[in-house]
This record gives sequence, C-alpha cells and structure tokens, in this order.
Amino acid sequence: MNSTERSIFEQFDFWRKVLPNEVRANPEATYVLVGCGTSYYLAQTIAALLNQKSIAALAVPGDEWVKRPQAYIPKNTPVHVVALSRSGESTETVKAAKVSRAQGLHVTALTCAPGSSLTQHADMVLMAKTHPEEGIVMTASASLMLLMGLRFAGFSVTDEHVALSQALLLQADANISPALSGRSHYVYLGGGELYGIAQEGALKLQEMSLTFTQAYHPLEYRHGPISLVDSGTLVVMLYQHESLQDEQVLVAELEKKGALVVGFGGSGTVSLAVEESGVVRSLMVLPVLQLLGERIAGAKGLDTRAPRHLTKVVKVA
Repeated sequence: MNSTERSIFEQFDFWRKVLPNEVRANPEATYVLVGCGTSYYLAQTIAALLNQKSIAALAVPGDEWVKRPQAYIPKNTPVHVVALSRSGESTETVKAAKVSRAQGLHVTALTCAPGSSLTQHADMVLMAKTHPEEGIVMTASASLMLLMGLRFAGFSVTDEHVALSQALLLQADANISPALSGRSHYVYLGGGELYGIAQEGALKLQEMSLTFTQAYHPLEYRHGPISLVDSGTLVVMLYQHESLQDEQVLVAELEKKGALVVGFGGSGTVSLAVEESGVVRSLMVLPVLQLLGERIAGAKGLDTRAPRHLTKVVKVA
C-alpha cells in the first residue's frame, strides 16, 4: 500500500478527531465561499448545504472574488467570506481573504494548516489535522474540510456516519476495481450538494491518472454530452434521494448505450448501497471517489505521489 492509499484508507481516524465546530453559520448572513481546485468544489457543496438551511450562500473561485466580485454579488452587499485552503497558502485564496478583510468583511478560514498565511487574514479559523502522508493530491484533507463545512452549516456528522463511510470504501474497492478494465471515457453525475462532489471526483481522476473526464448535473447529461457514450464509458452516478426515479431512468438509458454505471445509492451495473440518504452522503462517497482515481492510475502504471505538472501548494508570483 503506497502513501496515497494510506491517506485514503486511514482518514477515518482523523475524521473522528475533528471536534464539533463551535462556530456555526449566522442564519442572517449571506455567505461567499472561496477556494481553488478541490477547495472550490468543496465550497460549491458547502454553499448548497448552507442554502438548504435557509442561509444564503454561493461559491466563487478565489481569483474571481478578488477581480470580479460584482459578477457574483451586487456591489456593497455585506457578506461573510469563508476561505478554504488545505495549506492556507494558495495565492488566490489568501489574497481573496486579505482583500475581503480590508473591505471590512468578516472572514472565516477553513484549513488544515495552523498558523498559515490564510489564518493571518481571518477573523475565525476552523482547522483539522490531516493525514501526515498525504501528498500533492488532496485526499483526507478534502474530506476533513467537507466535514467541517457540514458542521458549520449545522448538519450532524456522527460516529455511525464515519463507520458507514469506512464500510462503503471497503465495499467499493472490492466491487469497482474489477469493472475498470477497458474504460477510457469517464463521467461523473450529481445534483444539488453532490454536484460539487461530482466535480471533485472528476478532478481527482484527472490529477491522479491523467485521464480526461467531465462532471454534470444528471439530467443535463442528455442535452448533448450523451452523444459521447459508448462501450468505453464509465459513469459515476451520485444519486439524490428526491430525484432517484428520474436518475435511474437516465442510468438505464446510459447502460443501453453501452456505458458501465457505478451507482451510489441507486441502480447501476455496479450498485453501492449508501445508507445515508441525506446531505451527509456528500461526505460518505468522497473517499471512494479518491480511491477510484488511485485505482485507475495504478492500472495505467502511474504514481499518484508524483502527479504531472502539479505541486502541493499553488503559489502565483
């Protein structure tokens, strides 16, 4: 087992060490969540979670918030900014926090790096220690930041959820790996708070295995992209409870066109039961998507500890 695999399989003990947040989102506030890469996709999910609690929120890439805030929020709107960065050193995110605070906005940092630059430009810090062997690609840290975001939004994550997530990872490893052979086209589908998770799953696969892939809202996939489906397609379907029937109809269509479908919480060529039907599903499926990237990289003979063109911290001069 390499260090990437250990950071995936051993992350659950780190989940258990994250104390419940003392900080909760203010239901009277409007939130802008900023981040880059994985952190931006997590921000999309956390924003969706906040909206489900009737707390106005949206996610914006860090550089966009610095240069074009008026494209996302009307000018002079008072907002609370939540800045996400594993290292606390990502240039665009740190700058977004610094600029926001200089404008008198409240900034909360969500990170895995105490004492980092981001924490120096925040009014409040939410922090979790990540796996010591985690490398360039975010694995355990992504899950930990999402866990903190769930609690920040006011959702409960219990020891039972952690145990179920760990069991799902083991179940998936035994069932998905044999189905990967011969696949060259990968698609991730998820709606609501799972759309950000679908995008993160696609990013993991790209980073770890140098595989081009895409993410969509499920029913949007019929509107053009479905033309690419053939016998080399693997679709990851992240089912939502309230749209289960429509999504299962789509999956049946994709299978008829030759796709192999991995269904989380619903039907598929490979079906994985996800016990949690609510928003915690976003956290529970994340380790499996990380492992999928590792397994496909392994099948291609690639080392996920040294992904091409990537560094652990993206700093821009």
